[in-house]
Amino acid sequence: MMSTSNDRVEEVSGGAEMSVLDLPELVLECILEKLPPSGLCNMAAVCSSLRDRCMSDHLWEKHMKQKWGRIVGPAAYREWQWHLASGKDSTHLKQGKQRLWMKLFSFVRSFSWVRSKVHDTSKQTTTTRLPVDSNSIMSWYLALETGRFWFPAQVYNRENGHVGFILSCYDAELSYDQSTDTFQARYPPHGRRPIAIECGVPRERLRAAAVDTSPHDLHISDCLNDLHPGDHIEIQWRRNKEFPYGWWYGVVGHLESCDGNENFCHCHNSETLILEFNQYTPGSRWRKTTINRKDHREEGNEADGFYGGIRKVNNEEEIKMWKRLWPVEVLE
Repeated sequence: MMSTSNDRVEEVSGGAEMSVLDLPELVLECILEKLPPSGLCNMAAVCSSLRDRCMSDHLWEKHMKQKWGRIVGPAAYREWQWHLASGKDSTHLKQGKQRLWMKLFSFVRSFSWVRSKVHDTSKQTTTTRLPVDSNSIMSWYLALETGRFWFPAQVYNRENGHVGFILSCYDAELSYDQSTDTFQARYPPHGRRPIAIECGVPRERLRAAAVDTSPHDLHISDCLNDLHPGDHIEIQWRRNKEFPYGWWYGVVGHLESCDGNENFCHCHNSETLILEFNQYTPGSRWRKTTINRKDHREEGNEADGFYGGIRKVNNEEEIKMWKRLWPVEVLE
């Protein structure tokens, strides 16, 4: 007698259930590579085998680069390593596996797409032991994502675009606010001025430091002999000797004796270098400055501030960023 379709369904359904771990190795790896961070965290809670797979560095490198690569640079990595070595993270990563799992689970639940089933089983999963290597990329990602790690980066047009900082980029310590997808910035004190705090800084106004130079140190300029009129530059500037440097956008200009005709221009052969800041009105004391290519050190005075090191901006994305920040009105 021939079996009916219902019989075949019952036969299949009565067999052993297939687990995701029964999938071929390559298929499972492809699935994990396509999961977002929240998905990896969910899968890590299923069993020890998936936990080890979902916490591997090669899966988290992509997520780290996509979300944090533009604003987290070498300085932030050094700060993270020091953070771990000093034991500051011990209250989060070394206080016990059960409490660490609670933190990870709350991170997963913060994503709107987490199903109610996960919430229903939260009491069971809180007893799961989930050791996280503090040196792993996953650990660093979660520290950034939860905002508990303050990292160094730079902020364009600091303090909500205050007119005194238009077209500049200053160092700050940043903490991520997951609920608003913005950052809190802490700027170092300026002279007698206390630490300035800015909330709600969007990601678009952030970058990793372009050069590995402390805001309190003079950057060694290695591009002076290569600068020509029209080149884009950033230059260190500070109000006085007690202030940290910020990076200010400008362009290389022509000497007064040059009419700007590129066929007859010899400005690049002169020891005198003209820097223009065209966001300021003609005649403004901030519109233009001159430096010496051959013997450039910090130059300036208490009235006009002090100009420091220079870096040439070659990256088109950086140039576009400065142009997007260009003020609507010319500054005085």
